[in-house]
Amino acid sequence: MHFAQLHSSPRLRRTLKVLQQAQGEMTTYELSRAADICAVNSVIAELRQNGAEITCRQAIKDGQRRFYYRLTKSPKGY
Repeated sequence: MHFAQLHSSPRLRRTLKVLQQAQGEMTTYELSRAADICAVNSVIAELRQNGAEITCRQAIKDGQRRFYYRLTKSPKGY
């Protein structure tokens, strides 16, 4: 997989900052809106390739499957 480098990607840095400031978990929708990104799962995969540790869990709420993300460790230097 080809992935962007954190130091040269405003999209990844913006997403990382939102996750760092989050108070607990964020849904896919919340993260998409707050960081102004699409394809949240792909951005999360890229952040992981850059050294971020991010958990993901899914749950059913109101009959809808939702994914929740939480940053557990920032990449070195960030």
